[in-house]
Amino acid sequence: MQWPFELLVGWRYTRASRRTRRNGFISFISLVSMVGIALGVAALIIVLSVMNGFQKEVRDRMLGVVSHIEVGAYGGGALPNAAQTLSEIQAFQSAKARVVGAAPFVAGQALIARGDDMRGVLVRGIDPAKEPSVSDIGSGRNALVFQTLQPSSFSVVLGYELAARLGVMLGDKVTLVLPGGQVSPLGVTPRLKQLTVSGVFDSGHYEFDAGMAVVHLEDAQRLFALSGPTGIRVKLSNLFAAREFAPALAASLSGEVYASDWTRQNRNWFSAVQVEKRMMSIILTLIVAVAAFNLVSTLVMTVTDKTADIAILRTLGARPASIMAIFVVQGVVVGVLGTLVGTLLGLGVAFNVDVIVPAIESLFQVSFLPKDIYLLSRMPSDPQSADIVPVVLTSLVLAFVATLYPSWRASRINPAQALRYE
Repeated sequence: MQWPFELLVGWRYTRASRRTRRNGFISFISLVSMVGIALGVAALIIVLSVMNGFQKEVRDRMLGVVSHIEVGAYGGGALPNAAQTLSEIQAFQSAKARVVGAAPFVAGQALIARGDDMRGVLVRGIDPAKEPSVSDIGSGRNALVFQTLQPSSFSVVLGYELAARLGVMLGDKVTLVLPGGQVSPLGVTPRLKQLTVSGVFDSGHYEFDAGMAVVHLEDAQRLFALSGPTGIRVKLSNLFAAREFAPALAASLSGEVYASDWTRQNRNWFSAVQVEKRMMSIILTLIVAVAAFNLVSTLVMTVTDKTADIAILRTLGARPASIMAIFVVQGVVVGVLGTLVGTLLGLGVAFNVDVIVPAIESLFQVSFLPKDIYLLSRMPSDPQSADIVPVVLTSLVLAFVATLYPSWRASRINPAQALRYE
């Protein structure tokens, strides 16, 4: 097979013979450009993979408490017909997802006190038998804890952070201060109810562990003077279909109810993560751009060094487009090799973060994610093709663009002027 001479000459210039000090220096600059591109691509892949890992870990822990979809009544009161609504939810299906679990709940704000210590909490009433079908908080190691909630017992299960701050243990009494006090001749008397701590749960999410108290569904209805549950939690077979599933589900239900998916309930957090990820991508892409545009100086030096060769090729009949193609090939080869090495390096690190980070921590006796400060104790990583493919394409495009101006200048060299002093 006969290769085009532009490809052969371009590859030869890329290898840059070291017969002279100048050629050796140009080869070194090419190597630096290639290493810069590789490190930039690798850093971008690693950082995006780690950010994806953090997002996935936090999302999974959050969804252990927050349901995929919550159906509730407008105004925050009890559902008009909870049994009918629950039946309609379980019967509803769509092409993208299906309902795999549904459970009624009561949610309300209150104050919880023990002695002189008082804290605001989210009181959630659940059915311990149905809760495992819609969230992880009612299953696994917490399953036995929530089984201690019995109707009319007025027992409560607290998040472990909340229990620690109140200084309570199993069997201790806490006082729940409820909204909507009673009016008496002495003024407004707050509604108080004493509850018995029957357990402590650990959701893995600080916000819920520090501010949630769980009681039995029937007890919650009595505490908040409700005729029924305030909403129904729904779990889907595909959590990513929740945004499209929720409006369709709400439209199919009878009565004045709404459906809110998990992406809307935590919109601020997910928006902040997306903005941070986008900004990190832009910043690290600039590193790749700097490395790619080092090719400009490399090719300019190569063109200056090969002026006589270019003039000879022109006199032998090479067209300006062929001269330009030679130096485009040189720059593209450096860009492709740098991108390939960077991609392999980035993926190698991203898929082995769980091994590399502990080794570094052990070697230098440091801890990147202290358990007492951060939600996670290990460095997560989740490489996704949706991030890696744009990184690779961006690197290749930047490398190609960086070759255009030096290559065009090479194609404009006048053979007579170039050979005048040779």
